[in-house]
Amino acid sequence: MPLLPRRSTIRESGPPATVRTTVAVLFCAWFVDYADRLLINYVLPDLGDEFGLSHASQGLVVSAFFVAYAIAQIPGGLLADRFGARPVVLWALIAWSVFTGFTALAWSFGSMLVIRFVFGLAQGVFPAASMKALAERTPPDARMTANGRVMSSNSVAALAVPLLAAPVVAGLGWRWAFACAAVLGVLVLGLLSRGLRPMNTATDPEAAETADAPAVAVRGMIHQPVVWLFATMMFGYNVIMWGLITWVPSFLKEDGGLNLTTVGLVMAIPATAAVTGTLLGGRWSDQLGGQHQRIMLPAMALGAACLILMAFIPGLVAFVVLGTVAVFAVSLTYMPIYAVPMRALPRAHTGTGTGIITFGGQAAGMVAPPVLGLLADHLSFRTAFAFLAVGAVIAVSAALRTPADTPSFLDALRPAAPGPRPTTAPLETETS
Repeated sequence: MPLLPRRSTIRESGPPATVRTTVAVLFCAWFVDYADRLLINYVLPDLGDEFGLSHASQGLVVSAFFVAYAIAQIPGGLLADRFGARPVVLWALIAWSVFTGFTALAWSFGSMLVIRFVFGLAQGVFPAASMKALAERTPPDARMTANGRVMSSNSVAALAVPLLAAPVVAGLGWRWAFACAAVLGVLVLGLLSRGLRPMNTATDPEAAETADAPAVAVRGMIHQPVVWLFATMMFGYNVIMWGLITWVPSFLKEDGGLNLTTVGLVMAIPATAAVTGTLLGGRWSDQLGGQHQRIMLPAMALGAACLILMAFIPGLVAFVVLGTVAVFAVSLTYMPIYAVPMRALPRAHTGTGTGIITFGGQAAGMVAPPVLGLLADHLSFRTAFAFLAVGAVIAVSAALRTPADTPSFLDALRPAAPGPRPTTAPLETETS
């Protein structure tokens, strides 16, 4: 079996119109998804001042979203597998845009917690449905390249949000920032509705083959230890990413003495590195046919080293440089975590499988913000950032226990019910 698969169809001859359109509209939807949840991080100091909140309480505002977001991941995958990806994606965007608008109306700490929790439920059904929609419309050997392009929207949002939000918050207040974000969601809804056309399973051999798979096989995904190992990798990844995303803006403003506009400009540097890392990680995953350990181990080692050094080397310039290298290195691992499962799972089960993996990542969002808030309150921000190296240890430990290619992944799956284990159509790209 050759090490490298045949070249991605996206890179050889350019994607067909359906793939291009799917990537474009999902990029826009993910941009809004990420921008809406990221915005809270840039107004935490204002919330703290208005409602009298400590860092730990501010972290709870972020975690309220992630608790609900994590809870909704697996149900979102089940809904997408049951009713189709397109309707779940559209209804999720409608619902979370409504609650983005409601965030602007929060009148107390308690109301903010409730609104962010319901907002998290609405957004939580989106990721698995989005990945299923992409899997339905892209060939397996190009899937991570396409997914890397879609998910680079997260880093583009991380670049854009501080630059766009700063003048709105400074001129009109934090509430108007959420109102504007809600309007943006409504605009993207129209684009997504037109661009993400319904699938015709009658002309899709794999979809037709797996559409009527027994329901017990879908439920059985939840009981697959190998899938939860990939979820653990995503947990470790997001401990680092959400820890940095949540608290670096506050650190730059409070300890660094920077205003919100300058914070936005500084945050653009690691955000650009994250875009590059995500795109490269997706491309390399397709080139390697999975083999996530070959990217995960060196990238996480470099990221952890930079996080630890951030605690000991003084100065904002060193902090930004080390943080940027850490973000780039860790971003390289994002697409590889999904690579093997998304290549191996039949499309009928992609929603549930990716929902479980994404759940692992969002569980980290519940843990990292309040823990780092406590460390910042009682020790220092720099100590809190060094603590994030634990995420790299968790991700690497899980990576060493996971299968690195499609055949090994399928061999690791346990039968979901008495009888033969469901198999995928022979479309994996380990063959040349």
